[in-house]
Amino acid sequence: MQPPFGRVLTAMVTPFGSDGSVDHSTAWDLAEFLVANGSDGVVVAGTTGESPTLTSDEKIALVRTVVEAVGGKAVVVAGTGTYDTAESVHLTGRAVDAGAAAVMAVTPYYSRPSQEGLVAHFSAIADASSVPVLLYNIPSRTGRLIEVATLVRLAAHGNIPAVKDAVGDLAFTTKTIGACPAGFAVYSGDDILTLPMMAVGAVGVVSVASHLAGPQIAAMVGAAMDGDWEHARRLHAALAPLFEAIFLEPNPQPVKGALDVVWRPVGMPRLPLVPAAAETVKAVEQALTAAGAAR
Repeated sequence: MQPPFGRVLTAMVTPFGSDGSVDHSTAWDLAEFLVANGSDGVVVAGTTGESPTLTSDEKIALVRTVVEAVGGKAVVVAGTGTYDTAESVHLTGRAVDAGAAAVMAVTPYYSRPSQEGLVAHFSAIADASSVPVLLYNIPSRTGRLIEVATLVRLAAHGNIPAVKDAVGDLAFTTKTIGACPAGFAVYSGDDILTLPMMAVGAVGVVSVASHLAGPQIAAMVGAAMDGDWEHARRLHAALAPLFEAIFLEPNPQPVKGALDVVWRPVGMPRLPLVPAAAETVKAVEQALTAAGAAR
């Protein structure tokens, strides 16, 4: 099956300047860096991009910057889902106008709608969108799981070709892939589970670690897609300490701290997130060195 958005997408951090504003120059350079180092696409204004602290105008301006930087070379997916269906539809339209090739819609958080509410919410976004919608199933953050039966119903919508599965349950992933139509793609939303999920039929990953080890992750995913499981397992084992280290603190604190050291400064997270502790950044650096991915 051809992955609808490529095999490796990076959930891109949002760089901030010293005054706390979005740093568009660094965002441009980071998007180019990611695409040159293994990413088939980037997800802008998602969890790793600190979407809860970005205004709607900041999100759209950021999408526009990234589209201008890499839109001709990679898929740009805009995070447009919120807890408000009407706002999600409105933001989706603005993101499409800014050039996004697809949008990502997270499960509505806080209100914890029923499964019928989820179908209505995602269908409203997909009905109004002229680009494909990537569902984002992450119950640890939203308080509500998109159940398998609900995913099957949503997969029948002609404008919902895939889900980012961050449920953290391989049995759930297996059931999803077995129940949904053959053309519906499942992407791993957990770096450590990418290879196990691909073993049961996932097509790739929306990755955080690819900020730091993009070529290695692309090689692992490519080896799995080619059926070279021995090579894929070796890469997975080498990368596993990195996958653990970048989640020692709330995402994206560790990856932002590591980018400051091994790439260039991307600014502090916005409150209520805080900079990663020095020992966390050191652990990420050590994991990079062990994986042969240090830059």
